[in-house]
Amino acid sequence: MNILNIYTVSFFGHRSLYLYEDIERKLEKVVSDLIYYKKYVKFLVGRDGEFDRLTSSVIRRLVRKYDSGNISHILVLPYMRAEYRDNRENFLTYYDEVEICEESCQAHFRSAIQIRNRIMVDRSDLVVCCIQNQTGGAYQTIQYAKSQNKKIINIAE
Repeated sequence: MNILNIYTVSFFGHRSLYLYEDIERKLEKVVSDLIYYKKYVKFLVGRDGEFDRLTSSVIRRLVRKYDSGNISHILVLPYMRAEYRDNRENFLTYYDEVEICEESCQAHFRSAIQIRNRIMVDRSDLVVCCIQNQTGGAYQTIQYAKSQNKKIINIAE
């Protein structure tokens, strides 16, 4: 039982985006609503493409705007990356936490991101995505989320 009633949200999208401003506006609406309506929210994000970076930027901006102390902005890495290892302090000023997914770091690097994504889905109450193509890792992750009966919001629709 989750005593604090933490609502966990994961984000997935393609490496490259089009209609960037429209996606940003929709993402801001979803994140604002979550901050406003949920008592505690844990945002799980990656750092592998444009959607991931946009999501983190929106989360940080809205947390400052609402001066909200009920949010955790967590970067989930599929394995130790040199960028993080060499800049740990900078990462921890941007994210509240950085996790390295144990299951995916033990896997072959070609499958590590998909394993990490599935674990993020399994931990989530809600999956927010920006799926503009029916191909790629983000699309596969959302297919997995559907098979797990997760609530999904595709802001590209």
